[in-house]
Amino acid sequence: MSIVKQIKPLVTKALKELYNFDIDENDLTINATKPEFEGDYTLVLFSLVKSIKKSPEQIGKELGGHLTGQHATLFHSYNVIKGFLNLTISNDYWVNFLQTNFLAAQFGTKPSNGTRVIVEYSSPNTNKPLHLGHLRNIFLGWSVAEILKANGYEVFKTCVVNDRGIHICKSMLGWQFFGNGQTPESTHTKGDHFVGNYYVKFDQEYKKEIAGLIAKGSSQEQAEKDAPIMVATQQMLLDWEAGKSEVIDLWKKMNHWVYEGFDVTYARIGADFDKIYYESDTYIQGKKFVEEGLNKKVFFRKEDGSIWIDLTAQGLDEKLVLRKDGTSVYITQDLGLADEKYKDFQYAQSIYIVGDEQNYHMNVLKLTLQKLGKPYADGIFHLSYGMVDLPTGRMKSREGTVVDADELVDEMIGISAKHTEELGKVSGFTEAELDDLYDTIGLGALKFYLLRVDPKKRMLFNPEESIDFHGFTGPFIQYTHARIKSILRKEKAEPTYKLQSPELLPGEKELIILLEQYPTILEQAAEEHNPSVIAIYIFTVAKTYNTFYAEHSVMSAESADKKQLRLQLSEMAANVICAAMHLLGIKVPERM
Repeated sequence: MSIVKQIKPLVTKALKELYNFDIDENDLTINATKPEFEGDYTLVLFSLVKSIKKSPEQIGKELGGHLTGQHATLFHSYNVIKGFLNLTISNDYWVNFLQTNFLAAQFGTKPSNGTRVIVEYSSPNTNKPLHLGHLRNIFLGWSVAEILKANGYEVFKTCVVNDRGIHICKSMLGWQFFGNGQTPESTHTKGDHFVGNYYVKFDQEYKKEIAGLIAKGSSQEQAEKDAPIMVATQQMLLDWEAGKSEVIDLWKKMNHWVYEGFDVTYARIGADFDKIYYESDTYIQGKKFVEEGLNKKVFFRKEDGSIWIDLTAQGLDEKLVLRKDGTSVYITQDLGLADEKYKDFQYAQSIYIVGDEQNYHMNVLKLTLQKLGKPYADGIFHLSYGMVDLPTGRMKSREGTVVDADELVDEMIGISAKHTEELGKVSGFTEAELDDLYDTIGLGALKFYLLRVDPKKRMLFNPEESIDFHGFTGPFIQYTHARIKSILRKEKAEPTYKLQSPELLPGEKELIILLEQYPTILEQAAEEHNPSVIAIYIFTVAKTYNTFYAEHSVMSAESADKKQLRLQLSEMAANVICAAMHLLGIKVPERM
């Protein structure tokens, strides 16, 4: 149990004994004491003044005296500054904590709580390869799933593949028109890249046809509808939904090429799924929802035959759920998918990792399911995240200006090799070990850079900055871990050694206090669905360890007791760094 969770019930008990005042311990605010003040943890007193009818200074003195008197083994001293009670925890507590936990590989993780959660992430289209935007989504989804697991949840990772619809037909028609029978094998091209090239070719031809029609007197809007290649695409979508065999065969062939490409990328970046759903299956289930909604009068049919839901009373507007020609829209398949996932997993919460441009859509999904009376509707949670921009601006798939995921990973590994070699850190490694190291550093830099920012914020990605060995980066933390492991290869802490003196120097104490906070950080990251909480914390641990190491020798410590204390501190710091970085999907090397 964290120190804050130990302090809170003692404070509530003291308030009852001193003032006969009852308070829920969750209503107490206890924070780490600011560095400029003496103390370890600070209780905010202002909220108590009205009920107790004493000044915050008076409450602080009486409460501090009571706590240090009654619990001297935990509290060493206290001081009051204005409305804040600063408590200093005894060194005995910190030393006992360290000795108990320094070898605990599972420190901070919780036992199973029996609650099932689904995390849906990636959700690619089968008309193009994965790109930088997908990478933020994938890393975020994978990390949130692992953070929830560490907090005791039973987590299932899922992916829905958008394998049908007008965009897919565009790449299919592009290949029909321009492919000349070529395949990924015949062109030595990765399958998802191969298909994506024809999506771009389609768009190029579409623009030419629009320009031609406008030159003949059509309006822009009319030209976009009448362009022959678009008319053919609309027909292909109708043929697909009608099950026309040659269209289905082409669709299966091209999707297969894409899946083979996706699998290579997923394996390379460490993404995995417990179940993959396909929109081509779930949209059928969604159409059944439309019938159900009509019968329940949740949906209504317009004169042209299209079906809608009216959400104006909820502050939104009318939303199309089925087109007049009977073809489905995105919300149709999402309704079917939510039901399918609940049948499979009986989840308490279903988390969707979806960009913030879909906030409205996700709001409509949840409201629609609630109106339909689905038992899982309240468990729908949209983890909305901001887009990733580049120094050159926004990415556009159909114009072929996206940052391809595979190419970016290659670039990151190349930059990591260049930086590592420039720093002269490659001696003693075999070629295979160097390849593995560059891969570890490059992917670690990419993942950390994309996860260190609060998901809700839009971000700018800079590959060179992400791989700096000295800044707020993955490689800095990886290097710190390797440095600690280098120390521990010389000598490890003795598991049975009993530390004799509880005296702690400021650098030692600061690091112990920080390591003790890891379980609380894990809880916060889970509650907020926010891996950046972990990233910021583990960067602070690495930075604090480096300061500690610069100020206090481990191997040449001033006494055997101090040496063991610092070896234990090093062991625990390495364990926490390794565990926390794993939750971000990042490996930490033993040496680099």
